[in-house]
Amino acid sequence: MSVSTCPSEPLAEAAGAHGLDAIDRAIVLATQAGLPLVPDPWSAVGGPLGLAGEEVRARMQRMQQSGVIRRIAAVPNHYRLGYVANGMTVWDVDDAHIERLGREVAAIRGVSHCYRRPRHLPEWPYNLFVMLHGKSQAEVECQAEALRERLGEACRDHRILYSSRILKKTGLRLARRPGPPR
Repeated sequence: MSVSTCPSEPLAEAAGAHGLDAIDRAIVLATQAGLPLVPDPWSAVGGPLGLAGEEVRARMQRMQQSGVIRRIAAVPNHYRLGYVANGMTVWDVDDAHIERLGREVAAIRGVSHCYRRPRHLPEWPYNLFVMLHGKSQAEVECQAEALRERLGEACRDHRILYSSRILKKTGLRLARRPGPPR
């Protein structure tokens, strides 16, 4: 499991705005490498901190609701699952339709990431980024073609950018402070 903290504002700023105290900080530190894969991860995190599992869960939910934590989700290693063809598809979608179409695309099973991004004309006309995973490039290309049909006339062009190597993905890492949580 992964805990993703909000990248849009520094933690110190978020802490002041959202009331992050020393216990919340200790919870973030304890979970930044992921939640333990045990039947009760909340208690496993809370035990060393002297907290009940229910308190850890409640605090993490509060941090998520306030925006300090963006999401709590499973992050499978798709390479180990056989999904070795990873294509970031980039689309030039008519701005008049991108909000609606972006929501539709994001809801498609198999789409792991879907983002609207600014164009950088004339070199980069693409404004919708969609990550597709397949067991082969042919599978990704088939998914992209289905996406192209779904976007219809609002789509002017697209490209598939395949991963060439695996990059280590991690969320925010906090520096540990000496001493126990206050």
